[in-house]
Amino acid sequence: MDRYVLRREDYSLSEDQTDLQSAYQKFFRTNCSIEVVRAAEASGFDKSLWERLCATGATTMGLPESVGGDGATLVDLVLVAEELGRSLAPVPWIDHVCAARVLARLGALDDGGQIVTGEQIVGIDAAIGSPSGPRLIAAGSIADHIVVRDGDDVVLLTFDTRPARVDNIGKLPMAWVDPASADSRSVLGSGPTAVASYQRALDEWRLLTAGALTGLVEETMTIAAEFAKSRYTLGVPISTLQGISHPLANMAITVQGGRALARRAAWYLDNEPDERPELGPSAFVFMAEEAAKAATMAVHVQGGLGVSAEAAATAYLVRARGWPLAGGDPGATAIQVAQIVAAREGR
Repeated sequence: MDRYVLRREDYSLSEDQTDLQSAYQKFFRTNCSIEVVRAAEASGFDKSLWERLCATGATTMGLPESVGGDGATLVDLVLVAEELGRSLAPVPWIDHVCAARVLARLGALDDGGQIVTGEQIVGIDAAIGSPSGPRLIAAGSIADHIVVRDGDDVVLLTFDTRPARVDNIGKLPMAWVDPASADSRSVLGSGPTAVASYQRALDEWRLLTAGALTGLVEETMTIAAEFAKSRYTLGVPISTLQGISHPLANMAITVQGGRALARRAAWYLDNEPDERPELGPSAFVFMAEEAAKAATMAVHVQGGLGVSAEAAATAYLVRARGWPLAGGDPGATAIQVAQIVAAREGR
């Protein structure tokens, strides 16, 4: 029997993976309260939280052992991303991990170097295609290095003075980055192989973002459900009303569907990347749309409280709408999915 036959159908977690997710869930609950999230909104980054997260091995886990990493699977990384999204953690972990992994694939990482440990942050241009000129990059205002594609070249940019942060709905440390104005520009690779390595990083970015949005939706569901159980109208909890209970049930379905799709996509991308390449982008498109719907519903459940600036539901809403846009228009990813499927059907 093909050793992959069972895993193509069974995406249950191992005991080690369950422990991993529990550990990071505890970490973010302890270190990333909604007050921490709010305090970091001006810059989009909490340096102290980032340093504590790096100390757990979160930046090394997804890198190969040859550069001082731990060789974790993409499923492992999706589990961490889910907990990051659940807490709205103001750290560039997804961008850094995906950028560091492409650097490792192109042989541009030093064993145990500062990028590996997270002492230096590396960002990535997550937009689909090969744009020219300035582009918005999610971690642009805090990254020490930025990986971009320039035509058939994959390039590492370094700025002596970091670009200024642009205010944005996702509260990210986003900035306009112009490759032509970089103080240092190193070509990491050229041609189809380098471009394919970069495209793999973009697929991983969308996959991990889908995982983060799944955690975000589950937490918004929890916020809404707890409120609905304690709020009464005409002597009954509002959670018993169909207008509340049915949307909450839909949110639960979204969580389970998004979670299963992301884990399945992660397994295929790790083990059979050419077999189902549409799964990762599909998970991203699905969660990008559903996260905004779920967070909007959570605000509606809480009524006037939900739309107040201090409500946690509001913070989840703006991030649900803003975070997917760090990779450009999600519609471009939907087109990518359609092209992959059409090409396969054509064959």
